[in-house]
Amino acid sequence: MLTDLPNILTLLRIASIPVLVALLSVHSPTANVIACVVYTAACITDYLDGALARRWHQLSELGRMMDPIADKLLVGSLLLALAGLTQLPVFSLYAGIIIMVREILVSGLREYMASQRETLPSTRLAKWKTGIQMVAIGFLIGGDGAARILGLSFLPATLIGGILLWFSVIPTVISGWGYLTAGLARIMAGQSRKSSKISF
Repeated sequence: MLTDLPNILTLLRIASIPVLVALLSVHSPTANVIACVVYTAACITDYLDGALARRWHQLSELGRMMDPIADKLLVGSLLLALAGLTQLPVFSLYAGIIIMVREILVSGLREYMASQRETLPSTRLAKWKTGIQMVAIGFLIGGDGAARILGLSFLPATLIGGILLWFSVIPTVISGWGYLTAGLARIMAGQSRKSSKISF
């Protein structure tokens, strides 16, 4: 149900997006620190909603659908905001484009497969991909200004975020290719089953 705590946590992750974008738009190191706190809390809900759903036996189709959508909305919105605010270093804008293209393709594939009554389960590599992306975006949100406020002026946070975002492209592409091949195989198998029933 929508009122189950795991689903509420997922909705809170989505609700954090406009708050984060607004804080980034302030262009202030202090606002960036606050954004980091809000973002960290949002990332924690990504772990908690699934863990609590399994522990309390509150797994549902609604939660299974909403969880990856919340992740994609959070990552995609923040990548767009960071790109618009020119806070993506080391040409990581192109890494963000690759990530967005992959997410749109996989989402479209999932939607088509759902219309064919087929499913595409999430993989461990995809979870690693999301984790690396979230860490990278955390560094990019804080940036060097937040690092200075926190007494970590020696830490090139923006550069680290950009490099990590590029690093996340590896599991992003590999897992996306895996979803594509698995999805096409299931679609073809489903069509073969339908053809055999018709011929019979």
